[in-house]
Amino acid sequence: MLDANRSGTATASPRPAAQELTIAVPAPPGFGARCTRVLLSPWSRLSLLGALLAAAGASVLLFEPQKLMTQGWPPHVAGTTAVVVFAVAYGLITVAFVPRPILNLAAGALFGSALGMGAAMAGTVLGAWISFVLGRMLGQEALRPLLRGRLLKAADNQFSKHGFRSMLAVRLFPGVPFWAANYAAAVSRMRCTPFLVATALGSIPNVAAYVVAGARASTPTSPVFLISVAAIVVPAVAGAVVAWRKRHHLRPKR
Repeated sequence: MLDANRSGTATASPRPAAQELTIAVPAPPGFGARCTRVLLSPWSRLSLLGALLAAAGASVLLFEPQKLMTQGWPPHVAGTTAVVVFAVAYGLITVAFVPRPILNLAAGALFGSALGMGAAMAGTVLGAWISFVLGRMLGQEALRPLLRGRLLKAADNQFSKHGFRSMLAVRLFPGVPFWAANYAAAVSRMRCTPFLVATALGSIPNVAAYVVAGARASTPTSPVFLISVAAIVVPAVAGAVVAWRKRHHLRPKR
């Protein structure tokens, strides 16, 4: 713009100074933020899961719950309280890889067929849920990238796409350890509700057979005891035969 001065000469007014461009540089994360990021990383959570399982296994070795079958239930815990405590303890120690047949036999020996069945089934579902939640929250993100090989990929595909029927088959035909099926389902993309429903329905025959066998262990020649033993042996043999016939589907291709 031209401005007139006192002498009548037009002069150009000075241009405004150019605005400086500033780039915001984010501040480096603080020590607390870095620690939080490390603690919440997939491998840190997987390490925590390993530590929890190791602690659970150590506690089982220390308290030896299998002594319930020989020493009986503590006398100061009786009635409904004893059944509830047993179911909760059942669920907790199955997370630590304790074989469930021992616990099912103990449930029948301690509480009889009816109450023992209720306690064992409640403990089965509780233990499956705890294992699934722990595996999903602490192990899935770290372990999924490690699912390599035909066998692992096939198992993951079955649980992810056909979760309910796959878990139902696993529970009906014994052979796959309880804890292994729980953590395999947790690492897969299987949803929790179908997992628990299939676990409950598929576990009924096997749990009932062991509980009745435990309740009738004092009369090993009775028909009820012999039928319960047959109900344990026949599914195990059938599962082994099916696995043997399907073994070629799991062989790696050359």
